Amino acid sequence: MSEKTIPILPCLTLQPVLDFYIALGFEVTYRQRSPNPYAVVERGGIELQFFGLKQYEPAESISTCYVVTDDVDGLHHAFRAGLKAAYGRVPTRGLPRIGPLKDMSYGVRQFLMTDPGGNCIRVGQRTSKDQRHRPAPDETFARALHMASLFADSKDDPAAAAKIIDRVLRLEDERPTPAQLLRLLVLRADTAGRLGDRETMTTALDEAAAVHLTAEEQESVHDDIERLEDLRDQGPR
Repeated sequence: MSEKTIPILPCLTLQPVLDFYIALGFEVTYRQRSPNPYAVVERGGIELQFFGLKQYEPAESISTCYVVTDDVDGLHHAFRAGLKAAYGRVPTRGLPRIGPLKDMSYGVRQFLMTDPGGNCIRVGQRTSKDQRHRPAPDETFARALHMASLFADSKDDPAAAAKIIDRVLRLEDERPTPAQLLRLLVLRADTAGRLGDRETMTTALDEAAAVHLTAEEQESVHDDIERLEDLRDQGPR
């Protein structure tokens, strides 16, 4: 037997959503205008279907689906390049947006992107056969990064992530390593941007850019440095 699951996701109007997926390299393989707006996009083995819904608010959407791939880095690079070509920048907040690549604590390397319809598409590659959540580390800053990343990039709750980071950075008797500090500040800037807090975002970006890292440390936080560059290029709005 061979089965395939195809998500059917809502949107207010089809065209902005279709334009977004065309920028990502998808092809519109079907579209109808009546009796109801409906469309299908495909890219390789990925198929997504959309329907128009009146009085729908994309910013309040909780629609999501998961795309499993064997080349998450390749898709992330291709999607970023396509969005930059279409929008003149890589959108990191608001609608639409694409998030950073993250090695999650449950054996997955993934990124999240949200289309103009407010649908969160999670794209990931398994890095372990064990898909259970790993326990949070005991060390203070590793634990904060673990928990904040889960809230920001798995639960998509930037406010909760921001609280964790703010609390740990106020500690006076412990200090993070330079690599930990950069990761915390980049994630704090990211969450501030998503929450519309321009002042905090600017401060966190400036502090992150000032962190001195060795070549080995830079390699260990490659994904975070890439995110820092994205956020600095886009700047607060």
